[in-house]
Amino acid sequence: MEEFKLNIPEEIDVQGLFGNYDSNIRSVEKYTGTEMSFRNGVLTIRGRNPELAARIIARLIETLTIEPEIDAQKLGYLIEMEAGGREFDEKSTSKDIICYTHTGRPLRPKTQAQKEYVDNIRKTDMVFGIGPAGTGKTYLACAMAINAYKSKEIERIILTRPAVEAGERLGFLPGDMQEKVDPYLRPLYDALYDVLGIEAAMRLREKGVIEVVPLAYMRGRTLDNAFIILDEAQNTTREQMKMFLTRMGFNSKVVVTGDITQIDLPSGTRSGLMEAQKILKGVEGIKFNTFSEVDVIRHELVKRIIRAYDAYDSRVRSRSQVKGDKVSSR
Repeated sequence: MEEFKLNIPEEIDVQGLFGNYDSNIRSVEKYTGTEMSFRNGVLTIRGRNPELAARIIARLIETLTIEPEIDAQKLGYLIEMEAGGREFDEKSTSKDIICYTHTGRPLRPKTQAQKEYVDNIRKTDMVFGIGPAGTGKTYLACAMAINAYKSKEIERIILTRPAVEAGERLGFLPGDMQEKVDPYLRPLYDALYDVLGIEAAMRLREKGVIEVVPLAYMRGRTLDNAFIILDEAQNTTREQMKMFLTRMGFNSKVVVTGDITQIDLPSGTRSGLMEAQKILKGVEGIKFNTFSEVDVIRHELVKRIIRAYDAYDSRVRSRSQVKGDKVSSR
């Protein structure tokens, strides 16, 4: 059994480092297959991978010099980043306050991928954010749009998403067209309400500063001085994606978000987002950001669910490949 000793700086709050009932330490022990004991300022680590455990604890110590506490989400993220040997600039990320919510809470990127996404939105006129649910793609884009409006960089914010169900089924729902499609636009409203508050968001909508509309309403428009967000872009067709991207006018920013593992298009219809990845890769002035389950800012179970589905899909593809090889060899 290997052993590693780590000195804990005196200025570090040991309770904050170890967590309630040593929950942080227990999580690191479980992940690294180690056991830890603390005495006289020295943390002794024994087990299968004590050096990895020591690196994770050192990362936690660094984080506590910047942030007052480490929650479960942050702990899981730091463990996975260190285990994967990935870089994470904690100081740069923690200082990057995008804006304050209506309750006064500072809104900042929480992962390295989110930080790079936010930086690209600042520097680039068209950005794609692609990854699983819960990685903050839409929420951060809305926050950046609101910040751009408050800074007078743009005059209006336009949020849109394809209503895949907006065919005959919507005709049976009560109300006018806006009332029919509002349920499909609810995630966009939620992001606005969280950052601005319901009353402020409603006022800006009434003034026409904020538009939340189905993608079909974008045809024929040219959008100048606007921050435009296309959400759930994996459910666009090739034609819809091209139509949307060519709406961009002068002094405008476009952010496209989507999850290519959750395509709801009819069988045989290719996703406009997947084609855009291939067609627009390398085009100057366009940036692509990819998120993974490591960047999920939701309950820990969400990460496990995503991994389980990814593993299942991988096994299905492998079996299909094997069957195809057998057929081709006959």
